[in-house]
Amino acid sequence: MAASVNAHNATQDALLDAYEGLLVHVSQMHELASTEQWEELIEQRTHYVMLVERLHELDGGVILDESGRQRKAKLLEDILGYDVEIRRRLVTRRDELGKLIGVSLRQRDLHRAYAPQQGVQMHNDDGVDA
Repeated sequence: MAASVNAHNATQDALLDAYEGLLVHVSQMHELASTEQWEELIEQRTHYVMLVERLHELDGGVILDESGRQRKAKLLEDILGYDVEIRRRLVTRRDELGKLIGVSLRQRDLHRAYAPQQGVQMHNDDGVDA
């Protein structure tokens, strides 16, 4: 009996440790988003997804006791809080990039429309600029 309790506790501890690791990772991602380090954030997001997948596999086979459920709920709350803030910052960045792309496209269109006219000079029949 004691062996099965110890094995359960070890499995529970491993699961909660994995959630804590995910919390650390998402807090680092939050810091990257806060400091607008977008490339690094995207790189970390890939690792985050892998951690979530691993955690999902581990979570399916573990039954938590009451304190474990409470700890997991708190960790999930913190993880999701960071995730919401990261997503909010990413949406803001996406909107900024959309505006920049719009301005760039308008500039390009204006350049295409007016550049040919700027390059053409008026000449009279004897080759002298008019």
